[in-house]
Amino acid sequence: MTTLTDKLAACSITTDALAMLEKAHSDGVSTVWDRHEAQEPRCGYCDLGLSCRICAMGPCRIDPFGEGPQRGVCGADADIMVARNLGRMIAAGSASHSDHGRDLAETLLAVSEGRAPGYGIADEGKLRALAGEYGIAEAGVPALEVAKQLAEAMLDEYGMRKGRLQFVGRMPPQRVEAWGKLGVLPRGIDREVTEMMHRTHMGVDNDYVNILLHGFRTALSDGLGGSMIGTEVSDVLFGVPKPTMSTANLGVLDKGAVNILLHGHNPIVSEMIAQAVADPEVQAAARKVGATGLNLAGLCCTGSELLMRRGIPIAGNHLMTELVLVTGAVEMMIVDYQCIMPALTEIAGCYHTKVVSTSPKAKFIGAEHREFTPENARTLAKEVVLAAVANFPHRKPGAVNIPGTPVSQMSGFSVEAVLGALGGTPQPLIDAIVAGKIRGAVGVVGCNNPKVKHDHGHVTLTRRLIENDVLVLDTGCAAVANAKAGLKVPEAAELAGPGLREVCKALGIPPVLHTGSCVDNTRILHLAGALAKALNVDTAQLPLAGAAPEWYSEKAVAIAFYVVAAGITTFLGVVPPILGSPNIVKLATEGLKGVVGASFVVEPDPTKCADAIIGHLNEKRRGLGLTV
Repeated sequence: MTTLTDKLAACSITTDALAMLEKAHSDGVSTVWDRHEAQEPRCGYCDLGLSCRICAMGPCRIDPFGEGPQRGVCGADADIMVARNLGRMIAAGSASHSDHGRDLAETLLAVSEGRAPGYGIADEGKLRALAGEYGIAEAGVPALEVAKQLAEAMLDEYGMRKGRLQFVGRMPPQRVEAWGKLGVLPRGIDREVTEMMHRTHMGVDNDYVNILLHGFRTALSDGLGGSMIGTEVSDVLFGVPKPTMSTANLGVLDKGAVNILLHGHNPIVSEMIAQAVADPEVQAAARKVGATGLNLAGLCCTGSELLMRRGIPIAGNHLMTELVLVTGAVEMMIVDYQCIMPALTEIAGCYHTKVVSTSPKAKFIGAEHREFTPENARTLAKEVVLAAVANFPHRKPGAVNIPGTPVSQMSGFSVEAVLGALGGTPQPLIDAIVAGKIRGAVGVVGCNNPKVKHDHGHVTLTRRLIENDVLVLDTGCAAVANAKAGLKVPEAAELAGPGLREVCKALGIPPVLHTGSCVDNTRILHLAGALAKALNVDTAQLPLAGAAPEWYSEKAVAIAFYVVAAGITTFLGVVPPILGSPNIVKLATEGLKGVVGASFVVEPDPTKCADAIIGHLNEKRRGLGLTV
């Protein structure tokens, strides 16, 4: 008979999560795992990608085991149905990250026009370097004028007509030429997303290969457009991340302090909250209500943004966002958008926590909505933080339980920081790869998914890779998992293979480099392009791979597509909804190699996945004439 302890142990590998799952059960609070279990048995048609509700002639489904040709009302077969659904996932994911980038570009424009008190140019050097990439004359021009021209040029890329996005130039010419031949060079960001929605309307594109080729183009408009703009402008506004020490897990909460959590993806709000928390008047108000002070912590990708630039501790990743409320120690959770579960406000209501939403795009029933704009953010941030302070006396002392001790981590590995650690050039990394000290590099990225034991996929895969001299770069939820596992301090080099250990010790870095939030997967893409250019080869020839062991979101689908489009084979731990089309499965896992030089691999077992990745890296090394 399965006991409660056994049931909970199957949910997560982390001690803080398990402690809060037990408390949630005791408190009568339903979590994401309970709701996941309640969905069983799951719809087999949806799992296979064989259900369609795009038009009102349906909804339709195709029985993969039915007799005779199986088609929807319009005549769509399994290939068309799966491709349509997948194409729309790519479009939604690309739109989400790209809209994040648009918000940042609009904030940069507001700064340049003097409409954003509290914001400024944190890194003028990066601003001018980006202007140079865009062909903007910046020498001798005031920084705010350069910022205005850059912001306008970036915003133009959302609906531009000039033919291709600016950051395409960061990739090697061999890759750009391949995209040109395939007809997938990304044009305007909004254009590609709109065209995908058009193509997948009933009665438009009925060739599954054609739909998926445009999927690559749409994803690239995110990876080399919206997402990359988001990363680069964040660096300009808030500073280029540099290696810094911090901590992770639920132990970062402070029982005596006013605990404020920032959750979501966009640093525009969180940066103003961080400023407000440091205000002496706010600190005095906290002491007046009996608190020792204020304690700010992050969750998910907003947490990574704060961690990378300010060293602010991170409390957890996607599947920890409910459990952190169960501690009973959180006065306020401030959210922006993306990956914010609607259930959070219900769980907050079981304790004393206030939830404050800040974006016009993301309102939540049960949350107090305080809409942040570049114009009002500084003033509003102080008001919101003071409201959190006022909530401290409402805490229920018997409900407070903060588990665990914070784990140390090193984060802040931007492209500039990585190259800086290497002396300003990728050559030392190239030399280490050529010498076999580093077998290759893998981006371990992506979300959490209750279908996978929480953090098990990320941590197991990463441990196995570094043991075999594979350098790991991580982002988002994967980064939090690896930090909590102790893999992101220089001392973790002892867990690496002899070659990687030697390199890490020489540079004083961990074997796992935190490169940012999920939008910052573009940093990994940028580094791949820089390596390929330095070697004068295509990215498809490099010993690189991508991996998303616990992905769940449409954004992850878009990321995976732009990584594979870049010629980098990507390994998935969760099966995407494509199994209903054997033709698309064959194309994704085999046929794409001859088209883009890479493919998708699905392997739910993280140990087997690591072994497959190592075999893949060895194959790439042999292709370059390197020893294995």
